[in-house]
Parts: sequence; C-alpha cells; structure tokens
Amino acid sequence: MEGTFVGFGFGAIQGGLFLPEAFRSGNFGRLVVSEIDQESVDHLRASGGVYSCNVACESSLARIEIAGVEAYNPLVEDDRRKLVDAISEASELCTALPSFKLYDSGPASVASLLSEGLDRKFSRENLPPAVVYAAENDSRAASRLHEACLKYRSEGFAPRVAFSETVIAKMCSVVTDLERIRDEGLIPIADRLSTAFLVEAYDRILVEEKMPEGFERGLDRFVTKTDLDPFAQTKFLGHNALHAMLGYLAKARGINFMHEVGKDSILMEKTRATFLGEAGTGLRKEYAEVQDELFTEAGFRAYAEDALVRMVNPFLRDSVERVTRDPARKLGWEDRLLGAMKLARRAGVEPKGLAEGARVALRFACQEEGWGSATHALDELWKEVSAEEQAPFRDLLLSSPN
Repeated sequence: MEGTFVGFGFGAIQGGLFLPEAFRSGNFGRLVVSEIDQESVDHLRASGGVYSCNVACESSLARIEIAGVEAYNPLVEDDRRKLVDAISEASELCTALPSFKLYDSGPASVASLLSEGLDRKFSRENLPPAVVYAAENDSRAASRLHEACLKYRSEGFAPRVAFSETVIAKMCSVVTDLERIRDEGLIPIADRLSTAFLVEAYDRILVEEKMPEGFERGLDRFVTKTDLDPFAQTKFLGHNALHAMLGYLAKARGINFMHEVGKDSILMEKTRATFLGEAGTGLRKEYAEVQDELFTEAGFRAYAEDALVRMVNPFLRDSVERVTRDPARKLGWEDRLLGAMKLARRAGVEPKGLAEGARVALRFACQEEGWGSATHALDELWKEVSAEEQAPFRDLLLSSPN
C-alpha cells in the first residue's frame, strides 16, 4: 500500500500525531501538509521534509524524527495547485486546525480546497476512495466540515469519500519559549525554527468505523467504533472535566505545573474520588446500554487511573495556567464542568467534588471578566437557561464549601 496522506494545519495534533502515525505505518508513499504559515513551510523545505517531535513517555522524554513531508502554502497559487493534486490522490486526510470555525474562513478556505481536490475522485476512476478525519476538539467536527464542503459540491461526496469524527485524548502542545526548550532539552521542530512539538506517548485514538467501499485504512493503529458519541462525551465530561477541576484546585493552592500536583496526595485522591464517584457514575449510567468495557465499573476505573497518571506526567511539564485558561467558557451550561455535574445529578449523585472545582473556576472567571459577584457571573453565563434548571447548580456553586 503506497497511498498519499494529506494534513491541513501543521500544529501539535498534525505534527505530533497524524503525520508521525502516517510515517510510522509505512503505508503512505507521500506525506503532504497544508500550512499558511510561510516560515514553517520554508523551514520544512529547508530541512528536506524532515522534522522532530518530543514525546513525553511515563518515565522519560523521547524524540522521534519524521521524514519525507511535503509542505505547501495554499495562499501561494502554485502551492495550491499541488495541494489540489495531492488531495485528489489521497486515501486519508486530516484537518487539525485551532477551531472548526476556520473550516471556511478567509482566502485559504480548507473546505474550498478540500472540495476541489475530492471532486476529482468522481471523474477519475483510478483515484482512490478516501476518509477525511476531523481532529478539531468538537464532537461534531466531521459533520461541520462535511457541511462546509457541501457549499462547494452540493451533490455531496458519497460513495467515494467519508468524513470521520475522532476522539483524541492525547495531550499535545507547541512550545515557543526558547528558555524552556533549552532547559528541558527539547528538540526544535526543524533547524533554525524556534518552536518544538511536545506530545504525550498515549496513542489510543478513536475514529468512526464507517468507510467508503474499497477503502483500506493506512493509519492502522487507530481504534474504530460504530458510534463515537459515548466516547467523545466520556473524554469531554470525564477526562476534560476532571483535568479542569484538578487544574483549578491546583491554581487556588498556588501550584504552577500539573506535575507538581502529582505530589499532593490529598488533592489527587479528591480528584480520583470525584472522577469515579461523580463523573464516572454519571457517564456509566448514561451509557449503560453501550456494549464496551469502558462503561463497566472496572473498565472506567482503569480509564480514570490512566488519565490521572497522564495529567501529571512530569515530562509534559504542563502549566496550570494553560489547563485553567478561559474559566468562563468552561463554566458554560453545556461545557465540561456543568455537563459532568448534570450527568452526576441525573444518576442520583450530588456532585460536591465537581462543584468545588467549579466554584474556584467561578472565582477566576469573575476576576477575568470583571463580574462583581458570583451571582452576577452566573446570571451572565447561564442567561439562556431557565431558573428552575439552574437552581440546584446555583446552590452548589454559590454555597460555602463544607
């Protein structure tokens, strides 16, 4: 199998996960990336398509090298033509942008570019069927990408192309602090480029099982699921919610890095108990009909224990500030903290641990947004939610801790 892989966006997920997996598999003759930052494109070309990535393992920091990457800037006309050709020849593609809101934004519209290349598959029988993975952090990313592409090809992309949701619980970052790169011994992405990829070794990535007829998956280590939604919700209302809670409790104690939290046995035990007893109980009851080990008591315990170890990996050197950024968003009615609290109450559990983390987040949100009181903050945050629905959660967040 000598397919072509095309990635959109050369950030931590693309450069630290999808391109390395495509390279490792040996199933792709071409690795192509679309990137609008010309400096990154120039450095990749100057290095002959070779770049480095730092991998935070459980007990050490490893480095991997990825070779043979062709980089093109879609804002450059000749590069755009080459990208369209590569897209038409690709069997697997992945968007890994900062947000799904960028799918059809600006002159380098990914939806337009992607649609133009995929359109050729319907006029040339020798071009392979394809799967497009959407790796943005949104449970409907692939559906949103498909909808954006339909603006440019209204007849759709079936049966030659499938758009696949993903669940990516891998923690990745782009390090731009030169002092940190030097002190931690990180390898820059490429020579003379003052940034470094730092990703955790975890590689259990979930993708949708659906695929076009005749398609053969080259990214062979990904785990397929018929319905990804229960797993996406578990990541969001389990891993993400408890990561945020742990971060806010750490910030309240003046802790600067997540690996330092791992030394606080009281804080870790509180988070473990909340993960299992509140978020876990809610998620397992919500998805009790799903036939998967994750939603058993033993399976969820293993999932939670693994996540807690990864959250405080000393080789990731994850900052508490990064984990706790944008507290107002994370307190949204449909976001992680409230979502996990609602599931817990639905399962008959009072989410006292989650509420403690949310109260701290609320305090920081008031400081950042200039809200004079927690009551005013909740009025702003939940203005579209009925008073009856809000009541039990307002009581939890506005009450003094025991």
